[in-house]
Amino acid sequence: MTDILSKLSEARAIPVVRHADASVAARGASILAENGFPVVEVTFTVPEAANLIASLRDRQPEACFGAGTVMTVAQANAAIDAGAEFIVSPCLAEDVADLCEERAVPYLPGAATPKEVFACWQAGAAVVKVFPAKQAGGPGFVKAVKAVFPDIPLMPTGGIGLDDMQDYLDAGVLCVGLGELFPARDLERGDDGAAMEFVRAAYVRVRGLSKK
Repeated sequence: MTDILSKLSEARAIPVVRHADASVAARGASILAENGFPVVEVTFTVPEAANLIASLRDRQPEACFGAGTVMTVAQANAAIDAGAEFIVSPCLAEDVADLCEERAVPYLPGAATPKEVFACWQAGAAVVKVFPAKQAGGPGFVKAVKAVFPDIPLMPTGGIGLDDMQDYLDAGVLCVGLGELFPARDLERGDDGAAMEFVRAAYVRVRGLSKK
């Protein structure tokens, strides 16, 4: 558990890969992992997400891949069997939490209120995903939640861009989930070179940010 917390903290930004085309998702996840981002989340809205995670782990064993939008025990088992090192849900799924505890895999459920944050923590969450962070109140909301739950690691996700990521880090979060890092438009038009250039520039920006 400590190991994944260290990986997430060091990564700062966790790219979220979400796309209806599995080939686009695969190329994007590979580009992210190959160009500086050591931790990548692949959501289960991607077709054959478990197979993609297994393939990514085989090709890039040095990177850390997690599974996102996991809502059922079957999905969680498939993701863990594929090599996912952490499981993320948009909200608390208690049976998934129990499964992750049984299989000793960190669980990161989503919460949008202080009550939900605490419920996730009581259910055994390794990290609580504040989601959707922007709509819930942005950095100010996250900072207020962190003030009353200083021992709960938080990962705000949803509506966050590189331009406001520093504000979330200043609020004391462990890391930030960023869908903006996935270069969907470049990949959709087959311009992997532009996608790689974007990801490399984004990585430089992330590493230039400071953490409290």
